[in-house]
Amino acid sequence: MTRDKAKRAGRQARLALRARGPAENPCPPGQIGGAYAPLAESEIGAIYAAALDLLEQLGMGDVPERLATRLLAAGAVPGDGGRILFPRSLCEDVIAGACKRFVFHGRDPDRSIEVGGSTVHFGTGGAAVQVLDLDTGLYRAATLADLHDFARLQDRLTNISWFTRNCIATDVADPFDLDVNTAYALLANTTKPVATAFTLASHVAPIVAMFDIAAGGEGAFARRPFVKAHVSPVISPMRYGADAVAVIFECIRHNIPLTCITAAQAGATAPAPLAGFLAQSLAETLASLVMVHAIRPGHPMVFSNWPFVVDLRTGSFAGGGSETALMNAASAQIINWLGLPSGVAASMTDAKAIDAQYGMEKGMTSLAAALAGANMVYESSGMTASLLGASFEAFVLDDEMHSANYRILRGIEVGPDTLDTDAIIEAVLGTGHFLSADQTMAAMERDFFYPALADRTSPDAWAAAGARTAWERATDRARELLQSDHPRYLSAAEENAIRERFRILSG
Repeated sequence: MTRDKAKRAGRQARLALRARGPAENPCPPGQIGGAYAPLAESEIGAIYAAALDLLEQLGMGDVPERLATRLLAAGAVPGDGGRILFPRSLCEDVIAGACKRFVFHGRDPDRSIEVGGSTVHFGTGGAAVQVLDLDTGLYRAATLADLHDFARLQDRLTNISWFTRNCIATDVADPFDLDVNTAYALLANTTKPVATAFTLASHVAPIVAMFDIAAGGEGAFARRPFVKAHVSPVISPMRYGADAVAVIFECIRHNIPLTCITAAQAGATAPAPLAGFLAQSLAETLASLVMVHAIRPGHPMVFSNWPFVVDLRTGSFAGGGSETALMNAASAQIINWLGLPSGVAASMTDAKAIDAQYGMEKGMTSLAAALAGANMVYESSGMTASLLGASFEAFVLDDEMHSANYRILRGIEVGPDTLDTDAIIEAVLGTGHFLSADQTMAAMERDFFYPALADRTSPDAWAAAGARTAWERATDRARELLQSDHPRYLSAAEENAIRERFRILSG
């Protein structure tokens, strides 16, 4: 082979290697966050002290009798007007004894994640009542078939660490049928960790029986729970909700891990000044933690303090604003300061289309939450239209965005292999470039993320290929994933046993 042919062959090999991308994912889930600290430690201390003052002086109203008995036995004290007050010492003892880390199991053990510490995972959430239709590009009512499709789609997306039902099947009217069929959609379409909600406490036991069928027999689910419950037991400002509290009791009885969500809205159900908002919201989420402690000390609970913002000019929800990014990052920082498993909400764009507003709001809010070190970033995949909508295209675009966020969290490794002055000198005095250097080949495999949907071609190449938008590319990818073969996650025996006992409406 001539020297020129050898050089061309070597160049072609390098180009092929670059086109193939890294053999290993350079930015997997579970990266370490916490570098972004919007609050000074003294400010966290002031907000925490104010939250404890609220619980000690104002306490919680509308406390169901069953819960009041438990709280008083745990060290709470009665207040005026039926309110229950939480002494500072009680709150501090509860925080000290709370579950700090737990395994959020997947039915496939290899897909389980650990919640707590400084690791960051993006997942889903929400209760969208509309879906951005893949064919029309317009919104329509969400259906049970959509929920099955969303579950199947995210099962193929590696950066979504868990799946919470993200839309409400508006074509299922009966609340029990809705809860049952939502749970079934999770079992049938993924083995990732999953989460759901229960409309009423009476729905918990029969649905756990369904989980037992998938887990291998009666009592198997409780020994290794692979479903987490999303519950909002506190109604802002500073009172409990009876139905949600009843659900909490039942979930704990069946050993279901909890995400207790506080979702106050600045200027509406909580103060408009951001510091005051954070104090009230922290107090309310602490009230959930004390409640869980009073029922079963140390039961796994994600401390999900989700600051929500409304546009004070109109009263409309503002899920994609800079204040939302800032407040959820601050919330994650406070929760991590307390040493509790943290959950916040981000990537809740107000955009209806897959457009510039969508990209700006998603990127800003999700990265802020990740950099602040939120253990679980809810609502971060697939949500649009201020949480009213969900989108298949958004799922695949957000999955790619999560890779970029994880890569930022991973940071820059400094060591002999990455900071080699001899290699720089050799390249400068030798070839005059770094394209063929061993370091370049190694870094390509180790350090760089290569997007599949973002377009990095020249303007001419982009135009020649049809001048296609990210929305169009994401639509094609979503269709491709939905039309591909999917594994069956329930055996024929499990499927038959579930259908004999429950009214399964689709799937």
